[in-house]
Amino acid sequence: MAKRKKAGAYMISAVAEMYGIHPQTLRLYEREGLLKPSRTEGNTRMYTDEDLERLEFILSLARELGVNISGIAIILQMRARMEEMQLQMQGFVSYISKEIMARAYNVPADPEKGAIIPMRHRVPPPAATHTVPKEKDKKR
Repeated sequence: MAKRKKAGAYMISAVAEMYGIHPQTLRLYEREGLLKPSRTEGNTRMYTDEDLERLEFILSLARELGVNISGIAIILQMRARMEEMQLQMQGFVSYISKEIMARAYNVPADPEKGAIIPMRHRVPPPAATHTVPKEKDKKR
């Protein structure tokens, strides 16, 4: 989309010019909660590189896909929730991996106590399906 410097913060007029939009559009996006630029002590909006990445995503939804502001808000909320869920899943997988490795290298003498899924009841061995006849049964 727009060419920008390596790192820094940008004023609203510079951002509007870089992306070919009116500053009021950026203010609208802020009012709707789509963008949250930081502010200086003098209350000037300052857009970071992260803000610009988010703006680029918003503009692609609006320009290329024709999504309205309400739709953009919903998509951004869903995207944030999905990222949160992904982090939770990564944490869960990491926990499970560590737990499996810890148990694999620290196997106690009693295998039931070292089971990854603890067994509550001891399961009896399956009954024999074929029995060998006893001596007295052979004579008959």
